[in-house]
Amino acid sequence: MKHSLILTIFLLFPVSSFSATQLIDTQIIAYKEIAPNESLILKRYGPSGQNKADALPCALFIFGGGWSGGDISLFADQATHLAKRGMVAICAQYRTRKSHNVPPNVCLMDAKSAVRYVRANAEELGIDPNRLAVGGGSAGGHLAAATTFCEGFNEPGDKNKSVSTQANALLLFNPVIDNGPNGYGHDRVEEFWEAFSPLHNIAAPVPPTLFLLGDSDKLIPVNTAHAFKKAIEANGGRCELNIYEQAEHGFFNAGRTSGNGVAYYDQCIEAMDNFLVGLGYLKAKRN
Repeated sequence: MKHSLILTIFLLFPVSSFSATQLIDTQIIAYKEIAPNESLILKRYGPSGQNKADALPCALFIFGGGWSGGDISLFADQATHLAKRGMVAICAQYRTRKSHNVPPNVCLMDAKSAVRYVRANAEELGIDPNRLAVGGGSAGGHLAAATTFCEGFNEPGDKNKSVSTQANALLLFNPVIDNGPNGYGHDRVEEFWEAFSPLHNIAAPVPPTLFLLGDSDKLIPVNTAHAFKKAIEANGGRCELNIYEQAEHGFFNAGRTSGNGVAYYDQCIEAMDNFLVGLGYLKAKRN
């Protein structure tokens, strides 16, 4: 399906410590038809005036909400930050239990469709398909990791299944990565958990991975994060695991404070920024 540009918005953002005042633009793009007259959308954030021939690195973000809720706006702050820094960032909509009464495996089908669409339409989106980071928070972090590690769960109607859904980097914010008998959401994915759980499907090649987690997260145990890091490294990959003191689930969002009264949003943005600088996706900040 040829994507349709619905809306372009130009936004002015204030001076930051590392860049001058600048414009970014956003675009709403239909990427997957799910019913007559109904499509799922992507929201693209990019530097204003970008020459699309200058293919930029891209981050595709997938929102969280337990595969049940959430919406495309949940990673708008992170996407805006990256657009101001010179990357393209895209936020993906997908079907959830509340929006379309679908189970978690359908959420993953949509996430894979989104990755394929972005990579297949890289030229029109102004991105480098070989520098595509995929990220998300909580259940969205699960979907981000699963697009890389979990085979199958492909939308039957997708016409571009030959396009890889493996990320070139992963940006995981307190992600759900264990869906086993003692893991998150097992009762909802019991019939297919062995293929659906990222922790149980890690295999080379493994993209460089950033994993941010609070040590007071009641949904994602710290030992699960260490097991994930160990499995990635056992398969020749690199996992940067950052554990934040007394930080609770969702601590990475703007406006959130944890039990110690600390707002971790800026620290998480800095960790993401530094990780992408290390990959060469962003230029180092100027002092």
